[in-house]
Order: sequence, then structure tokens, then C-alpha cells
Amino acid sequence: SVTDPNMPQPPTITNQSPKDYIIDPRENIVIHCDAKGTPHPSFSWTRNGTHFDTDKDPNVSLKPESGTLVVDISRVKAEQYEGTYQCTARNIHGTAISSNIVVRQSRSPLWSKEKIQDIVVPEGVSLVLPCEPPTGLPPPILFWMDNFQKLPQSKRVSQSLNGDFYFSNVLQEDSRNDYICYARFTHTQTIQQKQPIKVKVLNSKSDFEAPAGAREPTFLVPSGSSSFKTVLRGHTLEMECIAEGLPTPEISWTKVSGDLPSGRASEMNYNKTLRILDVSESDAGEYRCTARNELGSARHSIHVSVTAAPYWIRGAPRNLVLAPGENGVLTCRASGTPKPTVTWTMNGVPIENSPKDPSRRVEDDTIIFTDIQSGSSAVYQCNISNVHGYLLSNAFVNVLSEPPRVLTPSNQVNQVIRNHRALIDCSAFGSPIPVITWFKGSRASTLDGDPYILHENGTLEVPNAQARDSGRYTCVARNTLGTYENHVSLEVKEPTRILKQPDYKVIQRGRPVVFECKVKHDPTLLPTMTWLKDKGELPDDERFIVDSDSLTINDVTENDAGVYTCIMNTTLDHDSASARLTVVEAAPTPAVVYERPDPPSDLELTDQKKRSVQLTWTPGNDHNSPIQKFLIQYEDSLHHRGHWHNLTEVPGTKTTAHLKLSPYVHYTFRVLALNGVGFSHPSYHSRVYKTDGAAPDENPTGVQGFGTEHNNLVISWKPLTGLQANGPGLHYKVMWRQKAPGSDWTVVTVANNSKFVVSGTPTFSPYELKVQAVNDYGPGPDPPIAHGRSGEDLPIAAPENVRVNVLNSTLAEVHWDPVPFDLIRGHLKGYKVYYWRKHSLHKHNPDHMEQDILTFSGNHTRGMLPGLHPFSLYSFNVRVFNGKGEGPASHSQQFKTPQGVPGPPTSLIVTNPNLDSLTLEWRPPHDHNGHITGYTLKYQPVNNSNDLGPVEELALAANETSVTLLNLKYSTRYKFYLNAKTVTGAGPAATQEAITSLDEGNVSNGIIPPVTAAVASRQVDIATQGWFIGLMCAIALLILILLIICFIQRNKGGKYPVKEKEDAHTDPEFQPMKDDDCTFGEYSDNEDHKPLKGSRTPSNGTVKREDSDDSLVDYGEGGDGQFNEDGSFIGQYSGKSASRDTAEGHESSEAPSPVNAMNSLNSFV
Repeated sequence: SVTDPNMPQPPTITNQSPKDYIIDPRENIVIHCDAKGTPHPSFSWTRNGTHFDTDKDPNVSLKPESGTLVVDISRVKAEQYEGTYQCTARNIHGTAISSNIVVRQSRSPLWSKEKIQDIVVPEGVSLVLPCEPPTGLPPPILFWMDNFQKLPQSKRVSQSLNGDFYFSNVLQEDSRNDYICYARFTHTQTIQQKQPIKVKVLNSKSDFEAPAGAREPTFLVPSGSSSFKTVLRGHTLEMECIAEGLPTPEISWTKVSGDLPSGRASEMNYNKTLRILDVSESDAGEYRCTARNELGSARHSIHVSVTAAPYWIRGAPRNLVLAPGENGVLTCRASGTPKPTVTWTMNGVPIENSPKDPSRRVEDDTIIFTDIQSGSSAVYQCNISNVHGYLLSNAFVNVLSEPPRVLTPSNQVNQVIRNHRALIDCSAFGSPIPVITWFKGSRASTLDGDPYILHENGTLEVPNAQARDSGRYTCVARNTLGTYENHVSLEVKEPTRILKQPDYKVIQRGRPVVFECKVKHDPTLLPTMTWLKDKGELPDDERFIVDSDSLTINDVTENDAGVYTCIMNTTLDHDSASARLTVVEAAPTPAVVYERPDPPSDLELTDQKKRSVQLTWTPGNDHNSPIQKFLIQYEDSLHHRGHWHNLTEVPGTKTTAHLKLSPYVHYTFRVLALNGVGFSHPSYHSRVYKTDGAAPDENPTGVQGFGTEHNNLVISWKPLTGLQANGPGLHYKVMWRQKAPGSDWTVVTVANNSKFVVSGTPTFSPYELKVQAVNDYGPGPDPPIAHGRSGEDLPIAAPENVRVNVLNSTLAEVHWDPVPFDLIRGHLKGYKVYYWRKHSLHKHNPDHMEQDILTFSGNHTRGMLPGLHPFSLYSFNVRVFNGKGEGPASHSQQFKTPQGVPGPPTSLIVTNPNLDSLTLEWRPPHDHNGHITGYTLKYQPVNNSNDLGPVEELALAANETSVTLLNLKYSTRYKFYLNAKTVTGAGPAATQEAITSLDEGNVSNGIIPPVTAAVASRQVDIATQGWFIGLMCAIALLILILLIICFIQRNKGGKYPVKEKEDAHTDPEFQPMKDDDCTFGEYSDNEDHKPLKGSRTPSNGTVKREDSDDSLVDYGEGGDGQFNEDGSFIGQYSGKSASRDTAEGHESSEAPSPVNAMNSLNSFV
């Protein structure tokens, strides 16, 4: 989950000045403090613990939209603003505070004026020149100079850490008039100097002073035989030993209690200083420096102790975003020496003085929130301190109720090369944190297993993308407040591959050369071909011609020789290949023949050592193709006689190789040469070189411990190979002990196996494991400790405090307390909820005992039960399971789901049809889903054009199963909708159609017969009427007259204006006459025998519930016919639009109306 920047959020400090802030007194003071939050926070400052009113100080200002403090020192001195500052950022959701920022100005004082006496010493004695710099802030960098030249230093002469200048013994050349100590102050970029010191070394001949004699070393610094030093964890430790003596002593360092830390320890200043970086507790102990010359030695011990300012163990506490009712923990876990104390504040106020919050409990370095509620948002400060320093961290608790929102852009297209990893992002925000689910294509199943990997941040990974992985993916973010979907696409592209690489070329000067580079790439990616010469750009020369798949160089010169590389780039990948061009002088000689080189000869072994040997040889004829490299192979006649293995390669210009060897191997070597044609035959092998055996250099890898039974521990490892064994008699020393204070190691010896089974172990106990390789020459190095656990057993406890919260009629949420770790007796895999519907709360429904199981992987304490039946009694229990299986079930509990909307009535039939009335009979719904409170009946007439009339509605009692409708229209088709109601609302409707008629020849019981005859039955009803017969005769007569008129006009050469009439009068129910033959357009009754849209009336007159899904929209062009939850109908019925009828042309679904036919004929006459 990520943070939505538009959501309410308490302040967070994003930038602040360091705790110890040293400023340059010549520049304005800038104390940084920036924070983010929604709404944007306001800022205030304290100085030396009291409120600092920045508005009243004309020299102080705040940067816009920031808390950064700027002090203009053009009119005041910077030292007036020294002190301890703290920044506060607050908005309506909380308050964050910065660390205490101690502001001090840098200082670069002068040396005090003093008269320094000249120093006169005899040759050979030791000498110390004091520096004694003034105290500056920060401390200066010290160095000694003479006439603006740095004084040279050596084993005899050196500068100490405090700046003093030491001579282990003085020589005549050390006489100088001005030894000067300089101090450079980095903040102010100034340099101060001490008064010069004059040193004169007496000459035994001119000054009649006998030189000092030879003597063994003694230490000038530190004094005594031992000293003590304390250093802070994470700092740099510097220890110094400077000795005097004649000859000049050599200094060396050791750690008495162990080895010097590898990679962090270094000896400096001619070994007089030992520096250890990033000190840890393991660096504590006794260190010893030793000074030696040919007359003796001196030792000094330095006892180092390591203390620590507070430091984080698992990082600073993290911000919490919680939904009301959720639980959370703020952890402020740190360590230090001495052990630090932890104090908490809320919004900058000590937590004990803050408003009480029943959801909050403070336990030392942890704050636990249980069932947190809205209004508990705040910023908590954790302060961890000891005598060496402190840590201050802000972490906010933000209580939000937000439905999911996916922040990744919609319809984003991700492209990846086949066989590469594809990452599809779904960055979501919500509170509670939404659960991310991925689907592909039709959503047949979730993408949560092989080959897909779902990361915690919602990203879906396809480890090895193939063409079949292309397509549309749907990311669904879901929490208790809603669901959000986002669609992205993945396109898997074919990789770019060079099919034909450029060949090695040897060309005579003045000839052309062509390098081919044929490439295959995905056709949807735009390729770019680039050529390089010797890893640089091609020369800007018209002789170089680059085509789509080749490089041509005309009139080759010696400067063109080199390595040419073709690189094919696309937006997703690239491929490259290289070839060398060799230019030779043109000569009237036969064509050059290129062959494989002859094998090397004269193999000789020299510089023979235990683990290495030098091999030399004489190259064979290269046959006009330079040798590119030599391959050295070896045979081990002791372990793998007859098998040759590659050992190393060397460039073709070398004829020697220094070979690193393994112990206990009988080596025989041979060499192969490679040129542009291929490898030579192997050389004749060298003599046998046998290496002595040795103890193993390494131990087995992959050491792990697991259990196959509840009372055993299987220790396994990857055994060493023959070469790794280093000698005969390879076996393994297997060691284990229970991970508990005072446990001892148990040791067994295992040979010719890579595992060992320990029996009789406690169930699922942690163990420490070691496996050491041993052969006849001794044991290998001390093995590292691996960790494992003995076997699992079934959990012995059930979840407690099981409870349920019914959210609606089909969804419930189950909560439980987690089972303690020691009672799980294995790796926690998750929890399972068993639930079953005992029976419906409606008295007529029988019991149902079919059991469902929902599995919640991981350490969950709640789960949703979806798809429940409304108005039902359910039982459930919860079980924990580990890798072994399930534990006992919790006590079964019951809950009831509330009423829902009922299903449709089981049946709806029409009986007793008359001319103006009929009876409807029905059966109650199969799924009551509650107490039926009544029925709603709606009906409306449907005319021959499928136009729908006004809707009539009746409210019926719950105990009614039939109703008789009176005063209906004569011979009219009606459509009926009947739905049942509960207190929750109305359910779906059952539908039926019927005609008020007594004609039993075509209608059975008033119900519309199978729809294939529906229109025909209405035509027969009209055709039997006398007025209709007379009307049709009149129409036939008119048509006959019209045909006669057309015939006469045609014979006379006249032209009847049919076209004009047709343009002026287009009736969709009647087709006009054709221009060419004066005949009428053919009328098609193809639709007469087609079913009405949506009608599924069976021949027995009963509409089945599952077949009654037709909507009233099917009878008109209305787009959104639907029912409200209370059963009321939404939408209007309308007849077919003129545009639709015109488009359908001949395919009218009704027989032509007589009235329409008359109107059409009138338009022609």
C-alpha cells in the first residue's frame, strides 16, 4: 500500500539541520526545517527551551511554505544567535518536532604569544617538539612546515595525533632555524601558525659533544606499560605508539584477544598509528604495540572498551495508517551502552500528560493500539537517550476510512522481451489496506500461483515472460469499504538477435571489405543499427558505407585495422557482435590459405610449489591466422583418468601460464591454440605433477535442518567434490545443539552420506547446526553456524475468542485471537474457517448440512464469509493449521443472516380468459429469503406494433396465490409482471403474456401459444370480420384500376411520376412501385414466423421462471428498462422509431395494416 498525497495526513519532518550545527560567522545563519502533511503544516521554533517569536525579531525570517529559519547577520554578530533550537510542524491532525539543533559559530583563535627557547641536543638522542594548538571549533588540522615546505616524515621522524613532532633519534640534518606548527581551520578557511622553533644538533667533531650511543627501544607515547582507551560504537578508533631508540625501532600491532578486523583496520604513519573504522562491540579488547630494533624490544598494551550512543535495532518506528477498529503497533527499539531509556511524547507533549485514549497502551518501547477509533490521529515522538547521546524519531498514527484507490495509470501498456522478467504495477491506497487480486482476460481465476509472483506492494511478476502472457490484466484492490479496478496491458516482444555475425577479415591494402551483420528483431519495435571501431565511433570518412545489415570499407588502409562491432538497439533490448580486420601488404603471391594452427610443443613445468606451477610451451605454426588464445586443460589420473577438464585460458601473445592447483591431485597438462579458423589439435601432454594432500579448504554448503517426523531432525548438506576433498578419507563432523542457554554440542562422524537423522528431539525446537569437512590430513576451517528446526506436529490448541459480525444478508466477518506460537508446534500456515448452513429461518425449508471451508493463509485474525444465504442459521468453527496439518476446532458458534429480497415466484399461469377478464395463478418463490409481506402485480396492454400501453399496478396480500382481473380490453394482448416482497424489498419478477379472447381455435386458455404462430393468430381474428373482408375487396379493386392506368400510360409513352410520389411519401409499412416495371415492391413476411424478441412461451402456456428473463425493453427502443429495489418499474415504453423501420426495409415484423395500405394507395392515386 502507498500513501495518497490528497488524503488527510499528520506532519512528517522531511529535512532538518544536524544536531551539532557549526556555522560560519561571516555568513547568514540558515537552520533547516521542512515538513509535509495534509493540510500543509505551520511551523514554530523554540530557542533554549522557550518560544522563539520570529515575527518580533527583525533579523529573523522564515522561508515561504517552510519552517527554515534564516538569520541576517549583516547588522548583528552571529554569536548572539548561538543556542539550542527546536522546530515544530503542526496541522489539525498532529504535531511533529525536530531534534535539538545546537547552533555554534566556528572559531579559529591565534596561538598565544610566547618566547620559545632554542633547542640544542647531541646527535642520536630523542626529541619532541610540542605543537599545543589553541582550542578551535571544530578542531583544526595540524601540520609542520619549514620555509613553506612540508617537513618530510619517516620511521624516525613523525607527527603524532595531537600534533607534536617526534624524533626517535636526531641527526645532523635535523638542525633547522624554523620548525613551525600550523593549524588550518576548515570552516573559516584560515591558517594560524606557532612561533618558530630553532633546533641545533651538536657535531661530535666541531662541538666536542659525544653522540648518544645505541640503545634498545622505549616508548615516548604512550607512557607506562599499559593504557586504557574508550571509543564510541560507529566511530573511528586511533591508537598511537611512538618509540625512541638507536637504531630506529620498527613498530608492529597485534590484538591479544583475537585478530585485527579485516577490511576495517589499517596501520598508518609508518605503522605508528593503528586505525579501525566503524568500531563495533567486537573490537573491544587488548591491543599490543611492539617496538623492535637489533638491541631489543618494548611492548605497550592498550585496553579498549566500546560504549555506544543509542542506535536503532530495526530502524526508526514507521508511520501507521489504520482504519477505525483496526489494531497497530509503534515500536521504538534501540540499543546502546549503557542501556538507554525510552520516553514517549504525543504531539510534543509527554504521553502521560496527553489526553487519555482507551485504544492506546504504552509498554516500554512499544505503543499498542487496539480497536482504534476516529479522532485518534496524532504524531508520536520516541526519544531514546543515554550519556553518549539520543535518538529522536517522529511517527504518526493516521486513522482513515478510505475505499481503495489504484494510483497506477489506467490502461498502461507494459512491454517486455520474451524470457525476461515482467513487472506489472498496481500501486493502491486505502484504509483498511486493500487486498490486491490480479486477473487476466476473462477472469477465469486469480493469478496467485506458479508462474506468477504477487509482491507485497501489489506488483505482479511474470518471472519468464512468454508470448502467451501477453494480454489485458485486471488489478482489483478491495477492502471493507469498496472495490477499485484498474486495467493494464502486457506485450511480450521477441528478442533482438544477430543471425549472421561479422567474420574475421584479413584484407590486402587498397582492397574493399564488407562486414555482414544480419539481425532478427520484433517487427513492432523500431531498430537502430550502430557500428563501432575499437569501441569508438567510426571515422568520418566517405570510404565507410553503412547499410541496414552491413558495413563496407573501400580502399582499405593500415589505419583501418582494428575490431569492428555492430550493435542492434531497440527500445527494449540490444545485441552485438565483433570481428577483427587485419590489413596486409598487397603482394603478387598466391592466395593466402588459412588453416587451424599446429598444436603447441615442448611443454615444461617450472617454479613448482604446493599449490601452483608454471607451465611454458612453444607455439605451433598459425597458418596465416594469428593465434587468439591458448586453452590449458588437465587430466587427474588419480580421480578421473581419461577425462580432460578446462583449467584456464591465456592470450595468444603469451607462452607461459601460472597455474593454481588443488591438493591431492595427479595433474597432466596439455595446451590447445585457437585462431580465426578454430582450435588446434591438443599438444602432447606434460609429465605428471603430483600435489600433496592437505586438510579441506572449505566446508559443505547448504547446511539445513528440518524434520520429517515430529520427534526427529534431519541435517543435510551439499557434499564436497573430489577436488574439494584435498585428500583421502573424506568424512564429515556433524554437530548440533538445541538453541537454548547452556546447551552443549553433540558431535557424530558421517562418511559417504550427505544427511544425518537425529531422533528423539522435542517437537519443532530450534537448533544450531555445523558440518565440518575432515580428511586424513585434518579438519577443515571452523564451519559457520546454520539454523534449523525439528519436525512439526499437529497444533494442540484452537483459536480462542471466536466471534462473528454479520455485515449483511450474504456476508459475515469472523474474528479470532491468534493461537500462541508454542501451541502451533510448527510453521504457521494459516487458519481455516469451517461453516455450514443448518437451515433456513423460513419454516418450510429443510435443514442443509453441506460444509464449506475458507482458508486464510498467514497470520490472520479475521476473515470474510461471502455468498451466504439470507434469512438462514449458520454454524462455524475455526482451526489453525501448520505444515503438518490442522489443529482442533474451536467451539462451534452460530449466527443468523438477516432477511434479503425473495426470489421470483415459482410459476405464473393464466386461467379462465374471457373477452374482458382473466385469472392469474402463481406459486410462492422457492427462495423466500425472509417473510413474504406481499406481492406486486403490474400489467399493461401490447398492441400489434408492440407499443406498450400504460402500466397498472396491484398490491396483493402475502397469502394470496391468484387474482382475477376484470374490465380488460377486448381481444387485447397483455403482459404481466409479478414479484414477491419482504421487509428488505422486492425480488425479481416472473412474467407472462396472454390475450383476452374466447377463440379456442387459436388461443388456449387465453395464453399466447408458441410464438411462431403469434402473429398469425391475430390476423385470423381480424380476417373473420365482415368489415375487413369488404375492405380487402375494395383494395383489390383499386389495385386492378391502378394496374390498368399504368398499362395505358405506358402504351401512350407517358411517364407516371412514381419517383416523385415515392420521394414524397415513404411509408415503412408499404413498399412503393418500382420505376422500371410499374410493379409493387415485394412484401416479405419473413418475420411472421420469427419469435417475438425475448419471448420464450412454451406450448403448455406456462412461463418457466428461468426462461422469464425478458425485459419490457425488448418490446420497444427504450434503453434502460429495469425495476427499482421496491419493485417499481423504471423506463418508458415506446414504439419503434422511424429510422429503425426505414433501415429494416422489407423485413417488417408485422402484417400490413389495412388502414396503412389505403393511405399508401391514396398517395399513388
